[in-house]
Parts: sequence; C-alpha cells; structure tokens
Amino acid sequence: MAPHHDWSQFLLRVNINTEPQKIYDAWATQAGLESWFLRQAEFTRADGVLRPKTEHFQKGDTYEWRWHGYPDDVVERREVLDANGHDMLRFGFSGDCIVTVRVIREANETLAELTQGNIQPDEQSRIAYYYGCSLGWTFYLANLKSVLEGGFDLRNKNMDLPNVVNA
Repeated sequence: MAPHHDWSQFLLRVNINTEPQKIYDAWATQAGLESWFLRQAEFTRADGVLRPKTEHFQKGDTYEWRWHGYPDDVVERREVLDANGHDMLRFGFSGDCIVTVRVIREANETLAELTQGNIQPDEQSRIAYYYGCSLGWTFYLANLKSVLEGGFDLRNKNMDLPNVVNA
C-alpha cells in the first residue's frame, strides 16, 4: 500500500547568498515584495493608514496584492497573521491558506523557507492550492534568489504575453 500523501501543506526552500535581514526585508515590505514578486503590494495598518513602502508590515495589517501579467481585477486581499521583524512572517493567502516564511541558517547557508498550509482536502483545492501555488511559489522563490544575488528580475511584465511560467 502506498504511503499517505499530506495534501494539506507543502514546504519549499531556497538557499540565497545574502544576509538574512535582506531576505526578510524582501518579504516584509512593499518595496521588497515589488522587487521580485508583485506589481503592487500595499499594506494598511489596523488604524487604516497605508504603510510607507520601506516599512515592515505588522501583525494585523491587511494587504492588497497585484501581479505583473494580470489585470487590476486579479487581486489578493488578506491579513498579516504574524511578523517578528527579522526571521518569520505569516499571512493569509488564496483559498484560506496560510503561508509561513522563515529565514533560517543551515549548513553555513541562509535559506528562505516557505510553507503553505491549511489547504482543504477536496480535489479542487489540491489542484489550485497545492499544485498550482507550489508551482507559482517555486518560480517566485527562484526569482527572489536571482534578484537578491544578482539583481536580475525574471518576471514577465508584458500583459500581452499570457500563459508563461514567469508570470
């Protein structure tokens, strides 16, 4: 009998040759996220004030994200669930998933480690949030490494060029 596969979460890791705080800053600020991941990443504090582009988001903030290659009506709006300022953050994501990012040191390397959990057990969720999101996150983690190590942004920014792996 084949072993049971856990479809409720996945883990992705990438080593990045840079300082741990630079990885955290790339995840935890509007300017950081827009450099490798999103076209627009606005964070609003609990009091309704928009955070400055270089200020770390905090637990209780809400976000509004838009991607390159997609129209403005493709938007993700969720809440920041946790952020410690240096090596761990957690946020709500599509399909009521929860994404946790940790910056860790292992074998003399710095890694960004992403877990997407709370994936529902139905077939549609497995396809959209386990398979689909893991493919997307794999590209974006590679792009994070590329941007932080060499400054090369691999994203497709041409809305007239659909169905490419880098959008």
